[in-house]
Amino acid sequence: MTTKLSEVASKRGIHYFLISFVDLFGNLRSKLVPTRAIDDMQKNGAGFAGFAAWLDMTPAHPDMFAIPDPDSLIQLPWKKEIGWLASDLWMDGKPVEASPRVALKRQINNAEKLGFRIKAGVECEYHLINSEGTGIADEQDKQSKPCYDQQSLMRQYPVISQICDSMIELGWGPYQNDHEDANGQFEMNWDYDDVLITADRHVFFKFMVKSIAELHGLRATFMPKPFSHLTGNGCHSHLSIWNLEGSKNLFHSADDSRSLGLSNLAYQFLGGIMHSADSLTAIFNPTINSYKRINAPRTLSGASWSPSSITYSGNNRTHMIRVPDDGRFELRLMDGAANPYLMQAGIIACGLEGIETNRDPGEPLDINMYELDDDLKDYKLLPKNLLDALRLFQDNEILRSRLGEDLVDSYTKLKYSQWDSYTSHLTKWEMDNTLDC
Repeated sequence: MTTKLSEVASKRGIHYFLISFVDLFGNLRSKLVPTRAIDDMQKNGAGFAGFAAWLDMTPAHPDMFAIPDPDSLIQLPWKKEIGWLASDLWMDGKPVEASPRVALKRQINNAEKLGFRIKAGVECEYHLINSEGTGIADEQDKQSKPCYDQQSLMRQYPVISQICDSMIELGWGPYQNDHEDANGQFEMNWDYDDVLITADRHVFFKFMVKSIAELHGLRATFMPKPFSHLTGNGCHSHLSIWNLEGSKNLFHSADDSRSLGLSNLAYQFLGGIMHSADSLTAIFNPTINSYKRINAPRTLSGASWSPSSITYSGNNRTHMIRVPDDGRFELRLMDGAANPYLMQAGIIACGLEGIETNRDPGEPLDINMYELDDDLKDYKLLPKNLLDALRLFQDNEILRSRLGEDLVDSYTKLKYSQWDSYTSHLTKWEMDNTLDC
């Protein structure tokens, strides 16, 4: 039986609902709806003009309706009179094909038809910066290797603990918080779950971190490379496939000839991702700034912690894909700007293609990729900029057929316009280096 949101509101003291969706650029869009109107909104959706968000629509398109998913309801721990709802977009009585959550649900459905249940966890890195966005919030955080620094971590205890307490209250199962590799950078880990639940929580986590930081007079950013000399913000995803009942991890094998604890199914899935990884960067690393993280020189700490080539290994963080434990792998390519829904949709789409075509990822590499320098050319490299990534994404027939023509064409159209806007602006570097040519 479908949960009636007005009854939940009465029991929990919710006065307003944020009916939210994520556009193609990953921006969270919402309407604030009083509880008195939620029954109608639950049935018919909240109306939006698609052109006003980053969706491939014009002002002439009819209204777009965000139909809230009652199972996604999250009561804001820091403002309990408000409930947040993830929504699916509909227009003219049909789902909007080129919308992120709809795209992910379609991939989940494809997996279920094969008898698979996808589980995922995410690791979202972010920086706490000053309210002006000009530097990190903690001016005392200056170590060249600040990762796991207890003193810097505890100076931000009021923010970190409030976020972690919120996740405990919500039942997410947070289990560790740490200062990451860059000054002012943090990461907070919570339990993995079904991929749609994880994607919804990923969306909410970013909103929650930013909101709680603001309560403390700070600002949080998930920008891929906010400071050129510091490590950027990654968003690693941990993947495994289970049977539909969720009782058996189909990625695990005790008889792995490659000694990583993975099944043949897992290697096929991994092979599908590696086959299309260069094209997937367009959605895994969706901003112009993203490629300053992927192709970064050594940072203040001595390593960028970001891949630049398409390789995999065991428990080795210098590769694009790491297998830290039996029965799962970590995809380390994505960054903080990645759309939580498109990111997982792309992983599943290419992973299932790998299973269906029996793709072989090759042998794992047990080498330090950061020491190869020029020898990296011996491996398939990731794109150097967003334009190259978009061209690969647009021409990838696997992604076109599995994510859908509408989504691929809409996404690339909007991203090309963003690239054109970027290249039309003169920079200080151009003036400094070209004025006297």
